[in-house]
Amino acid sequence: MPTNDSPTPHADGPARRPFTLALHQNTSAGAGFRGSLEGWARAGITQVELTNALLDDFLASDTLGAAQRVVSDLGLTCVSGACGVVGLLEGRPERPLAIDAFARRCEQWAALQIPVIYVTTHTTQVPGADAYAAAPAFVHELGTLAQAAGLTVLIEPLRSSPFISTITTMLEVLRAAAHPAAGLLFDCYHFWSGLGKLDDLDAVRPGEIGHVHIQDVPDMPRERLDSFTRIIPGDGVAPLTTILRKVAATGYTGPASVELFLPEFARADSFTLAAAITAKTEAVLRRAFPDGRT
Repeated sequence: MPTNDSPTPHADGPARRPFTLALHQNTSAGAGFRGSLEGWARAGITQVELTNALLDDFLASDTLGAAQRVVSDLGLTCVSGACGVVGLLEGRPERPLAIDAFARRCEQWAALQIPVIYVTTHTTQVPGADAYAAAPAFVHELGTLAQAAGLTVLIEPLRSSPFISTITTMLEVLRAAAHPAAGLLFDCYHFWSGLGKLDDLDAVRPGEIGHVHIQDVPDMPRERLDSFTRIIPGDGVAPLTTILRKVAATGYTGPASVELFLPEFARADSFTLAAAITAKTEAVLRRAFPDGRT
């Protein structure tokens, strides 16, 4: 599944560097909450994305204040966090419990000074056509809860979701919801390995993308890809140069957070892995924006 991804700059003038590197804690899940952050900080990482699972493990024997001190003592900035709550976009009977869990996670993220909380379109059922008409009201409710805690809620369409798996469908829902504290989380892997098309990015309006996940796709049949087969940016065949330039053209500036799931990454030494990710991802960003700041 090779691709031709030209490193030439934008035709309309010098390229700029809109992205900064961040790491998602799923990438070093095996190192735990403290271990992942300590190894990354030693490797020069300054921006991190927390995950609910590692935080909950940490809180089983420590406090939220201690978690905040780990982050601050290492000189790290939390740019986003995964809330880990599902069933928020569908009108199931158990949704009130999911909403309560989401509100509690918003309070935690606010205490940790994390500006963004994100949810996914994961579902274990195939919703009916009426679910799309109902979804904007649910998104609006999430935006209101997040805003009350001083956060923005972003929604990540998953390639495997039978409900919302593309940015085009997600944007239709978000635009209908029209909440100022709700937006799109753009994930390179879900986009390129799923049903996404490069032209879809041309329809994104300024301000609609609130955060970016970056990964690469291995050279294998797309039918065999799953959430675990994502690899380090630069090691695969996804046209990341083109994708990143198109995302930048929407006006997005901010973190590009590397999120990986393969066990070989999760078990790796967090310092060594972060150093390798930094070198390879920075090279991708330089190819995408050769005249920008490195």
